[in-house]
Amino acid sequence: MATEIASPHDVFPHIRIVMGMVIGLGVTRLLSGVARLVQHPGQYKLYPVHLAWVGSMLLLLVHFWWWEFGLYTLATWTFGKYLFIIFYAVTLFLLCALLFPDSMLDYTSYEDYFYSRRAWFFGLLGTTYLLDVIDTLLKGKQHFARYGHEYLIRTPVFVGLCIAAILVRDRRFHVAFVAVTLIYQVSFILRLFDTIV
Repeated sequence: MATEIASPHDVFPHIRIVMGMVIGLGVTRLLSGVARLVQHPGQYKLYPVHLAWVGSMLLLLVHFWWWEFGLYTLATWTFGKYLFIIFYAVTLFLLCALLFPDSMLDYTSYEDYFYSRRAWFFGLLGTTYLLDVIDTLLKGKQHFARYGHEYLIRTPVFVGLCIAAILVRDRRFHVAFVAVTLIYQVSFILRLFDTIV
């Protein structure tokens, strides 16, 4: 007969520590990249779209840490759920690593780098929208229903935009995409995540 070693509420802080380490690596990568830009502003030409995605990813990481508190309500933790949460966090870290590579020697500017890696970046970003659906369902039907029809529209729209961003190199599209993403991110957070529920 199996005995319960710890309650689910005791397990969550343990899982949150590992998740926090991975998210912390992503934040570190972004902040180190920004610091490198400040330290060496003329080394590589900056690209506003790239910088806007850096801001979006930083906001996403901070928001991820905030919204994952909802996992506290899970009645049962399995190794599969644990692996999923860590995989989700690793995907977010990889997005950050793609924004600031270890070396820029093969590229003339951040614009050149960004467009050469856009398939990877937007492929992973689109994946995070799909992972978010699973994550939201993990927290229960009531939690999922809280976001209403907007959530069911938002996800396929943003996945579709990510696919378009992989295929389209047009600068106007990429400017519009990151601008819409940032505006929507801020709106979504203020409307639905102002307090932890």
